[in-house]
Amino acid sequence: MPRPLRQRGAWSRLAEHYQHIRGRHLRELFADDPDRSARFTAQAAGIFLDYSKNRVTDETVQLLIELAGESGLRERIDAMFAGEKINSTEGRAVLHVALRAPRGERISADGIDVVPAVHEVLGRMAEFADRIRSGKWKGHTGQSIRNVVNIGIGGSDLGPVMAYEALRAYTDRNLVFRFVSNIDGTDFAEATRDLDPAETLFIVSSKTFTTLETMTNASTARDWVLESFGGDKSAIAKHFVAVSTNAEAVEEFGIDVMNMFGFWDWVGGRYSMDSAIGLSTMIAIGPEHFREMLDGFHAVDEHFRTAPFEQNLPVLLGLLTVWYTDFFGAQTQAVLPYDQYLKRFPAYLQQLTMESNGKHVTITGEQVDYATGPVYWGEPGTNGQHSFYQLIHQGTVLIPADFIGFLHSLNPIGPHHDLLTANVFAQSEALAFGKTAEEVRAEGTADELVAHRVFEGNRPSNTLLIDRLTPFALGTLVALYEHSVFTQGTIWSVNSFDQWGVELGKVLAKTVAGELSSEVEPELRHDSSTNALIRRYRAARR
Repeated sequence: MPRPLRQRGAWSRLAEHYQHIRGRHLRELFADDPDRSARFTAQAAGIFLDYSKNRVTDETVQLLIELAGESGLRERIDAMFAGEKINSTEGRAVLHVALRAPRGERISADGIDVVPAVHEVLGRMAEFADRIRSGKWKGHTGQSIRNVVNIGIGGSDLGPVMAYEALRAYTDRNLVFRFVSNIDGTDFAEATRDLDPAETLFIVSSKTFTTLETMTNASTARDWVLESFGGDKSAIAKHFVAVSTNAEAVEEFGIDVMNMFGFWDWVGGRYSMDSAIGLSTMIAIGPEHFREMLDGFHAVDEHFRTAPFEQNLPVLLGLLTVWYTDFFGAQTQAVLPYDQYLKRFPAYLQQLTMESNGKHVTITGEQVDYATGPVYWGEPGTNGQHSFYQLIHQGTVLIPADFIGFLHSLNPIGPHHDLLTANVFAQSEALAFGKTAEEVRAEGTADELVAHRVFEGNRPSNTLLIDRLTPFALGTLVALYEHSVFTQGTIWSVNSFDQWGVELGKVLAKTVAGELSSEVEPELRHDSSTNALIRRYRAARR
């Protein structure tokens, strides 16, 4: 195991270096280094990264790379790809990289090559997707499926929703896709309000087939279907398929186990959108485009596994996040995609990043005394410019930002894309260099307004440029952030692949749910606030 973070030599050198660079402005850094914009770039798998507008020098980057080395990042990467059980608290390998490995590549878990099993599931998914898309799969009354409703939550929902929205340009527009995740009945009611049960297929996605929210919604869906078909339970097999590993529970629900698509315990929920959890995605965009997306994932996997850290995109992004989180005290990271199709991408990243690294102890169970897991958030440009950019530009907190732009639009209409891209470049320039009081006065601004119109600048950002938003490109983007999260977790010595923090509230909710619905007055043993809230709810229900 690497030494504790604060005892690593590179960490101490970074702390000393920070004292020298913290007061330097990006205006100065660019003025003193004419080649900066060419040198602080990297590219791989169709992604061009410009990180020159960060508050770093060559020495900063070198020290961060030394920190990665002292933290055992290379060894940790090799261990993940080798199928070692690096998810130590659950005793599991972490092999989402196997989900997109080409046929013939060997990746082992417990000495067994898992790639053939991955491709067997992908083949079954493709056959099923083609039957739905061609109309060959018939519902209970002999009608073809026109509506697909994915029921899941967390990684079983966020990935499929994001991918569907991101790749909508590639979808079969004859099919309607809806997604149900929230246990709030409104989610199900609105998703199914205008659908014909005879033309609707439900995909129930739950590894254990016991997840409270998912199975509650699935049971409601089953009742909805049965009501339409006069209670004929044979209809279930025609209108439901499962993504799960619990064949017994799937069969008990009424789903034919031949229509169950499995995955493995070495696939974490937030890393599962390219597994069978992506069945709705494959139906929407077709098996060929799904394969292209997997190829994009794999291209970045190989780059992350083999590229030197100086040119390794996920490593650089991860190290920059550590730099701002632990030395500048940044508590959030904005991700700003300038493509409307990526409107759900920041929401997807919230689970990927914060469920992974929102940890307060190290892998060995020791309390951390440094910040981990910044808050990730964002909205598509240019919408965000008219809401929260004010805080990024002139607020009192430092918010590093990732701008994601595309050189070509999938919908080239008039001047729209030129204007969209102009905003990508202009916003990063404005954040970096700002506007001084002298510049404001030179514009003829009244003295009493000068302070209000000054932009401090020195706000760091990365710019990611990709040719166009294709299935391949989406795969590269997701893998980029997956491995950036891995890099951060390795530096912080946390387990990025468990999520014990979600358990306590779920356990308590089961107790409270029984108390809310109990026909007799329950004996409440919570705190006074929770007890009072339960009594108020019960009174309202009476």
